[in-house]
Amino acid sequence: MADVIDCNFPVWGLLPKKETGVTQFLTKYPEYDGRGITIAIFDSGVDPGAPGLQVTSDGKPKVIERFDCSGAGDVDTSTVVQSTDGCITGLTGRKLKIPSNWHNPTGDYHIGVKNAFSLYPSKLRERIEADRKGRLWDNVQKSALTEATRQLQEFEAKNPQPTTPEDKQQKEELEARVEILNNLEKKYHDLGPTYDCVVFNDGKIWRACIDTSEEGNLQAGVFLGEYSITRNYAPLTPEDQLNITINVHDDGNTLEIVSMCSSHGTHVASIAAAHFPESPELNGVAPGAQIVSLTIGDGRLESMETGTALVRAMIRVMQRKEKIHVINTSYGEHAHWSSAGRVGELMNEVIDKYGVVWVSSAGNHGPALCTIGSPPDISSNNIIGVGAYVSPDMMVAEYSLRQKMPGMPYTWSSRGPTIDGDVGITVCAPGGAITSVPNFTLRKSQLMNGTSMSSPHVTGAIAILLSGLIAKKIPFSPYSMKRALQNSAMYVDTMDHFAQGSGLLQVERAFDHLVAYSGAPERDVRFSITCSLNNAKGIHLRGGVLDRPKDCPITVEPIFLDSDNVEPTRKINFNLRLSLVSDASWIQFPTHLDLMHMPRAFAVRVESGLLPEGVHATSIRAYDVTCVEKGPVFQVPVTVVQPMALPKTAVLPDVHFTNVLFKPNTIRRHFILVPDDATWAVLRLKGTEKDKNGRFVIHTVQLKPKLVCKTLESNKMTNVTSQSETSHGFSVEGNIILEVVVAKYWANLGDMLVDYSIEFHGVHMISGNLTMQAGDGINRMEVRTSLRYEEIVPVVSLKSSVQVLRPIESKISPLRSRDVIPPARQIYELQLSYNFHVAKATEVTPNAALLSDLLYESEYESQLWMIYDCNKQLLSCGDAYPSKYTMQKMEKGDYTLKMHVRHEKKELLERLSDMTILLNQKLSSPITLDVFASQSQAITGGKKMMAATVPPGLTLPLYIAPLANESKVSKCATLGTYLQGTLTFCKDDIGKKVNNHQFKYVLSEPAKKANGPSTKQEKDKVSKWDEYNEAARDLKCSWLAKLEPGEHAASLYDELKSAFPDHLPVHTAMLVSLDSPEARHHVPHDNLSDNAIFHANQIVAVADHVINSIDQEKLLAYYGMKSDQRPDAAKIKTTMEKQKTGLIEALVKKGCALGRLYVHSIKNGEGDGQYKNLLDSMVTTWRDVLKFSEATDSKVIILSLWHAHVHKHYGRYLKLLTRYYEDKPLKEIDEKCIDLAKTLGWNHWACHLNTFIPTRYPNSYKPF
Repeated sequence: MADVIDCNFPVWGLLPKKETGVTQFLTKYPEYDGRGITIAIFDSGVDPGAPGLQVTSDGKPKVIERFDCSGAGDVDTSTVVQSTDGCITGLTGRKLKIPSNWHNPTGDYHIGVKNAFSLYPSKLRERIEADRKGRLWDNVQKSALTEATRQLQEFEAKNPQPTTPEDKQQKEELEARVEILNNLEKKYHDLGPTYDCVVFNDGKIWRACIDTSEEGNLQAGVFLGEYSITRNYAPLTPEDQLNITINVHDDGNTLEIVSMCSSHGTHVASIAAAHFPESPELNGVAPGAQIVSLTIGDGRLESMETGTALVRAMIRVMQRKEKIHVINTSYGEHAHWSSAGRVGELMNEVIDKYGVVWVSSAGNHGPALCTIGSPPDISSNNIIGVGAYVSPDMMVAEYSLRQKMPGMPYTWSSRGPTIDGDVGITVCAPGGAITSVPNFTLRKSQLMNGTSMSSPHVTGAIAILLSGLIAKKIPFSPYSMKRALQNSAMYVDTMDHFAQGSGLLQVERAFDHLVAYSGAPERDVRFSITCSLNNAKGIHLRGGVLDRPKDCPITVEPIFLDSDNVEPTRKINFNLRLSLVSDASWIQFPTHLDLMHMPRAFAVRVESGLLPEGVHATSIRAYDVTCVEKGPVFQVPVTVVQPMALPKTAVLPDVHFTNVLFKPNTIRRHFILVPDDATWAVLRLKGTEKDKNGRFVIHTVQLKPKLVCKTLESNKMTNVTSQSETSHGFSVEGNIILEVVVAKYWANLGDMLVDYSIEFHGVHMISGNLTMQAGDGINRMEVRTSLRYEEIVPVVSLKSSVQVLRPIESKISPLRSRDVIPPARQIYELQLSYNFHVAKATEVTPNAALLSDLLYESEYESQLWMIYDCNKQLLSCGDAYPSKYTMQKMEKGDYTLKMHVRHEKKELLERLSDMTILLNQKLSSPITLDVFASQSQAITGGKKMMAATVPPGLTLPLYIAPLANESKVSKCATLGTYLQGTLTFCKDDIGKKVNNHQFKYVLSEPAKKANGPSTKQEKDKVSKWDEYNEAARDLKCSWLAKLEPGEHAASLYDELKSAFPDHLPVHTAMLVSLDSPEARHHVPHDNLSDNAIFHANQIVAVADHVINSIDQEKLLAYYGMKSDQRPDAAKIKTTMEKQKTGLIEALVKKGCALGRLYVHSIKNGEGDGQYKNLLDSMVTTWRDVLKFSEATDSKVIILSLWHAHVHKHYGRYLKLLTRYYEDKPLKEIDEKCIDLAKTLGWNHWACHLNTFIPTRYPNSYKPF
């Protein structure tokens, strides 16, 4: 049988437009395709080189502006230089050749540096890292390792048992080379290239060049003018294909390199407005519209939006001379509340004052109710929220499903209402497309889905509607546009009410509505709906069992567009006579309302006691009695949840459902009033039909006042079969309505019968503290189990240490022109600096608790922190959500954290000038607090509580004892430090995982060491005069160590030496003084001055005095003792430790000095005998040191480095330098490693390190 091949590919389903009437509208009005309309894309950045984003349908540039509002692309170019002989020196230290064709009238060049990887999205960085490793590292690294291994094997073959010190050291050297190369492979990390950036003004515009050659060849670099003027863009490198553009701010002192933090924004823009002249079937919704790309995703935060970026983007919309007509935001977070917030206020200003239509994705957090994100959920209902719909054609063309199904919302599309009662979703639209993505992905197009894709569909639809309205000179407003979309949408009865809003977008009907009712008195008016005392945007009753009527006061206020500038006569003449209607019989309300330019109130009674279990939704619609056909002028949404209340007599509070039929996208919702003492629940599912399985979404939500829907939520995708039961545990809180959603995933074909049950458990803590400290004594807790028998095994596990950091510096300063809200509202920045130390490599999470988990609802518009190491290298960034930004491994060392907060009110920033930050450091191993069944056992540290089976209704006391060895834990703790972890009660694995409490243990202040003199025995007591002389001697010794070698140091040394000839610190202080000029060099070097040699001879003499005054044999014998039982053992120990310290210091200083003398002798070609003696003396000294200390000890390692240096043991040298770098991460050490790597022929490593130098050792902190 011949194959039947369908060659008609359903391209119309790749970027669907038929479903919403776009295709029909553009067929009817081909010139109303978005021409003359500008869309602002608030997203991750739009690639102007991506397919379909070059020109509009009428030949104009498609992407007309690109700005990175986040600051991630900023380069500090405040350093200004002039060229010398046609060259300048960049901040990397490279010599940059100025091309002869550059025109720079002033001769001023602003220079800066930028790390390439900081411009890359994460996926691109991974690709380029792999490419660079394969191209620059792998082969040469393998060759070097092979050669080093061969040399070691040949040596071992010739010398199977090396006996001479020279042979042993040679073997150690060859082993070190192999070890170094193996470690290099294990610890390979590519920081990426760092490019010099040059900015200048050619007399007309600002231009910038990025030296991607890394050789100073600016002619070969990326050379661009400001994009808004020149439309110049180019890939950063041919390999990455990352198209970048530039803007210049602050008179050349800030270069803004505009990149993309993901491919998301380009895909969004393509849906809205792509134009393919050769393939019009691939066009976006509005191919004639132009795009302004405003990046709100911060590349430093893995594309998370920030308040800074959002505000700057809105300022750009306000500042722009040519109007932005519509904004698309396919971004958002969940907010704890929507009634207030700095970012939301500015969003309202953009709409209400500047008349911009704002469209936003509703979110991808369904299928439970009340999962709408912010935006669109802000203090007003101005923003058009869009849900995601999948059509039959999309199922075939995009998802390659085996069969078509009726159109439906995606399972994951967020559902209304908002927590404060608004509908949340205005309309729904296709939520998936296969269309253009950035060139750096190395693909032409890609499938993406989400409300992120449905939102630009509506944005594009609005653009073509506005194009037609402007062409026909028909007035409109953001409010009339939203009402037209709502009143013309196609409501689909078979689809989830909460996912579709007013229904599926219908463009032609919306256009007809806008045209027909453009003269309506409410065209430029929005209606502010407030319910009750909490300023809710609708009626939402979800507080418990509803058994009586509920009266809800409603206030409606008409607000004009740009109200401050509206003619008074329009406000005076405004009057609507409204008829109020609803299709629900369970609400009572007035039938009419006479509305003028003032707030009007009326009452609504909800007869909720008549409602069956479940969710019930309706709206009160207000019609203009003079023109009913235009649809409601406003609506008051009403949502009521009547929960299932479990009978209190039930022995086991379980809910069972049997043989429930699930088809694709079937959603079963259950609203249950959780029993009082319940703390967790388990949902169990099992298929009832053999050999059938399905993909299911389980979503549970409980809502708490002024808290985000994620507070008490679980969301899981799981397989359900008939062979085994699927279990899902989740935390619950008693006496709050729980929504349990069981949904079959929309793309999972086939029907399935499922049995499922919900069972509640509870171990309820009824008294006790979740924060304790040793001073509180025993922490008594009481727990109760009211629902069923529970097996209790209490465990307190402390997993992290939390340090409270206070700022060492705070500064408030006005920001520049990018951060001034028109006309002249200056934004200020508060910058706080904190220092902290990490004693051991660990996981670290900073948390500015005062501002954490607040973004759109925050009263401050932005918060961002950056962590730098001691060399000012930026290591990590984070913002409002600390749980997202954990540094998985922060190495031992000193760090600086800088935090910035912004607001236009300086006095609000002053309130935060002493704000503390919490620094959470993961413990190397958890600390467990002991739990006992009785107080007496807790006090005596007796038998710990193991397990107890507690019957329903019984209260069980528990006793938590303080840490027994707290002094060990708190010895490095600062004031306010506490341990943090979890308290669990359940033995059951599911309960233990989901039913846990955060527990804090506050550490006591560490014991302070006594500052005064130690108590002396009677015979050792000295007079005050003798004490004075000792103190004066010690003070002079300390100052001697601080003096530079010279006349004053020599004079003081002679004075002290004559007065105290046997006092070791006198001589060791002189050693420190003599060595101080060379101590500034942290690694050995050959460039020795005459002074260095003169001082080296003096060091040898002084060191010999110290060495000869100490009996080394006696010292070795003491440290060889197992224990010292003598009465004065403590005094002897102190004396021996002082001698050991002095001896090691003297030997190290002498050995280094001998090394310098040896190098000098070799360099000057002095007699063989002399430098042979110097070398032998140095080796002897080094061996003497090793009797008392390790070669890698921090006090000895500099001598070990000199030993390797003079013997040309470059492998040992590198191994020691690697260890040295752990304690002192210095540029000088890296530069020495580069030199040694070149000497060994390991040029790949030398190049690798050399590339990092500008990134690892910047001249200043990176700007916010």
